[in-house]
Amino acid sequence: MLATWTWISTIILSLFFILMSLVFRKKSNESFLQFAIAGGTLPFFLILFSDIATIMGVGNFIGHSSKGFESGIANIPFIIGEQGSKIIFALLFAGFAARFTYKSIGELLNDLILRDKLSRAIVGILTSGIMIAWIGGQAKGMGALFSVFTNTDPLPLIFFFSAVFILYTMIGGMYSVVWTDLVQGGLLIGLAIWFYVSVLAKIDFSYSNLKSMLIEVDAGYLTQLNISGWEVLSLFITGCFGILAAQVYWQRCFAADNPKAASRAMFYSGFVAIAFTILSSITGMIVKAMNPTLESGQAISWLIMSEMSELAALLFFILIFLAAISSASSQLHSAAVVIVNDIVMPYKKGLEDKSLIKLSKWLVVVVGVFSILAAIYSQSIISLFSMAYTMAGGGVVPVLIVGLLWKSRREEKFEMGFHNSKVSIWGGRIGLVSGAIVSIVFGILWGVLISMLLTVIVSMVLPNRRNLNELEIENI
Repeated sequence: MLATWTWISTIILSLFFILMSLVFRKKSNESFLQFAIAGGTLPFFLILFSDIATIMGVGNFIGHSSKGFESGIANIPFIIGEQGSKIIFALLFAGFAARFTYKSIGELLNDLILRDKLSRAIVGILTSGIMIAWIGGQAKGMGALFSVFTNTDPLPLIFFFSAVFILYTMIGGMYSVVWTDLVQGGLLIGLAIWFYVSVLAKIDFSYSNLKSMLIEVDAGYLTQLNISGWEVLSLFITGCFGILAAQVYWQRCFAADNPKAASRAMFYSGFVAIAFTILSSITGMIVKAMNPTLESGQAISWLIMSEMSELAALLFFILIFLAAISSASSQLHSAAVVIVNDIVMPYKKGLEDKSLIKLSKWLVVVVGVFSILAAIYSQSIISLFSMAYTMAGGGVVPVLIVGLLWKSRREEKFEMGFHNSKVSIWGGRIGLVSGAIVSIVFGILWGVLISMLLTVIVSMVLPNRRNLNELEIENI
């Protein structure tokens, strides 16, 4: 009976969201600006629920439950860095980004700081990696969960969910994404609260009870932060810098109708994300206390199938489905926009809006295919996220920070169309590439440090001709 209702729910929800996207098809096809960022006209409530729906993907419910089962509270520094970075983003960058109508972080970097199409393409590649990993994580998580609920092979299901993500995103652009996120985000919050209350009731809402239960099954180590300070800092920076490089959040800021709306939306959604994701990790610890012989990847599935009613299991499936489809559609849309905006447009000028929109829609398919491959061959959802965060965070964010702080004209605000940074073309290129490579090989802390140092040093040794002229004028 559960398998039947799972199939029925999946089909109904898929059709509902595809039909919703059809409503906004005409509006999104008016121009590439409308398709990409809804013309920069979105109000606070749409940005807020879109942020929440995008943040709370499968990884936050299933991936972090598995990590909680394995690592316990040692997973929390990564969570605080990953999810708390939304609050940092809100305080430092959201309002700033909302002043502009760029379509990507790469375009912002190019216009205000780098003025180099190769660097813009590198940023596009690095930030696309985050989105491909994220989409793959949604498909992988949904396929695994659905196979448990229906006793079917997860591989065809990964293809099925990916097809739904792709079709839904191709049709309606940004308008479709944010309006369906409004519905999904509201339902998601309600179902998540119900789920966590149900789980915490198993330990009588007491962390001391959880500790005692874990000690009884020789898993008391999960309640200890048994990692070094360096590892804690590395986990925090990995999550934090990865999110600061995430195109999907910058894109929502560019789409906001005013800076205050963008800042408030990201600020509030950051607190929601921290609370829910920590609860997901604690859920994994609770499962460990109840059945320590499980594999970590089976933790949440076992809890649902063995400890909850069929109705509760179905509601949980709907919760995860909403989380997956909203997060994946946002990432697919952002990835397609980034590739068109930062990799195609700089090298093929003069494309009309109609061509750009058509290309974006086909790229949704291409990104979806790469995401399927990532889902199939990755070891876990979190491993996908962590590698992508490390590369993009270690390469893009240091160059962005140096570029914004190291102004050519310190008294002037950044304005669209006006270059105002001492970071040179080669400084930006080397900073981006070295940060990504060093972060993967030696860790993100070293990557960030090397990227910042090389960005500054190379920019001083090989400055742009324009920067040299500005320096000469200042010295007169």
